[in-house]
Amino acid sequence: MSRDDELDGRLPWRILLAYSAPSLPQGMLDVASSVFLMPYLATHVGIGLATLGSAFFWVRLIDVGVDPVLGQLMDRTTTPLGRYRVWTLIGAPILMLAMYQLFMASKGIDEAYIIVWVLVMYVATSIMGLAQSAWGATLATHYHERSRLYGVSTVVGICGAIIVLAAPVLVQALGQSDASAVQSMGWLIIVSTPLMAVLAAWLTPERLRPTIKSPKFAFREYLSLVTKPDLFRLFLAQTALTMGPGWMGALYLFFFRDVLGFSVAQASLLLGVYTVVGLIGAPLTVRAASRFGKHRTLIFTTTAYSVGLCAVVVLPQGDMRLASAIMAWCGVMAIGFGLIVQSMMADVADEVRLEQGKERTSLIYAVNALAAKVASAFSIIVAYPLLQAFGFNPADGAVNTPAAIMNLAVMFIAGPIVFVLLGGACIIGWTLTAERHAEIRRRLAAMDATATGRGG
Repeated sequence: MSRDDELDGRLPWRILLAYSAPSLPQGMLDVASSVFLMPYLATHVGIGLATLGSAFFWVRLIDVGVDPVLGQLMDRTTTPLGRYRVWTLIGAPILMLAMYQLFMASKGIDEAYIIVWVLVMYVATSIMGLAQSAWGATLATHYHERSRLYGVSTVVGICGAIIVLAAPVLVQALGQSDASAVQSMGWLIIVSTPLMAVLAAWLTPERLRPTIKSPKFAFREYLSLVTKPDLFRLFLAQTALTMGPGWMGALYLFFFRDVLGFSVAQASLLLGVYTVVGLIGAPLTVRAASRFGKHRTLIFTTTAYSVGLCAVVVLPQGDMRLASAIMAWCGVMAIGFGLIVQSMMADVADEVRLEQGKERTSLIYAVNALAAKVASAFSIIVAYPLLQAFGFNPADGAVNTPAAIMNLAVMFIAGPIVFVLLGGACIIGWTLTAERHAEIRRRLAAMDATATGRGG
């Protein structure tokens, strides 16, 4: 079978795994930065919650214009090494530097330091994330194969999350501090990032699709992407589905430590359960999406996740068995959010290319990433200052009032439920089904054949 034949049909496992390799350090970073980094900076480095929230918010505002620019640059990039592998290799060393500066931070740093290095981290993750997402859309051209591709990538990311979650348990067993555990997470990301980037660039093929019209960019085309109904709904869904888990992640350690009475190591184990079950949830989500449709599967999983999270209300303090069951249920449901939205985004990107005759895949994923970044910023800028306003003190050994503990509990549960349900509601009535996408692919094949002189 030729390489082109492989890329037109079901992708072989060697390509799936090579493409997914950068998801390993990304999975580590997602957990380490969203759950452990900010509590580390607040508890061990001494940065106030309001200062942290403000710093991360301003970084997101500064970062707003980065993704569309990167998307434009990627869509126009043509090198002997290809388009996406070049950007993957560019992003890796930038991310390594940011990881060292943040995870090895010591007392005495200020808000400006955090803003600079968090911004560098976000730029690096934007480069690598956009390159991988758009690369996947060109690798898998079939409706159901895209779910499979992003499903495998999700599973690899879960493996990365599992590895980084093992750090607090191992470090505690060695008698080291919680701060040492967070620093070990940083080193894991620093070491794995270049290895996985090189592996993907070496073994994953690229196929650049022909552009039918002039590649010159007009602002009205950007506006047409933002206002296109299907894309706008996916942007809203991405925003809500980022806000929910992001809100949960920001408050996770505080909630499980101060409300439910678990140690940091126990909370890490429970988060490990939440993460590990994704190894089951991802293939189940892919199978459900193939049978019932991507949009129906997303609506079901967002609803089931919210119902499961309600059970935390009746969870007894320190009950690891029941807590594990609840976290497992929520983890199975939550793992499909990202992979389904990514897969649906690739389908809409095909429709956009058919309408405009131009490659806009990277830009579309960039705008979607922008929605996620804005949501992530607001989840932090709202949750942390609000928690501080309610009188909660995150410092080691601090004694919080019952009212502050109750406010923490209400915030932890209500925020994710509201946002995740909203994310599912955004795609009710979705019409870009497998049948409609198949017709789009047939028309694109004819258009590409004409562009390359193979039509007749």
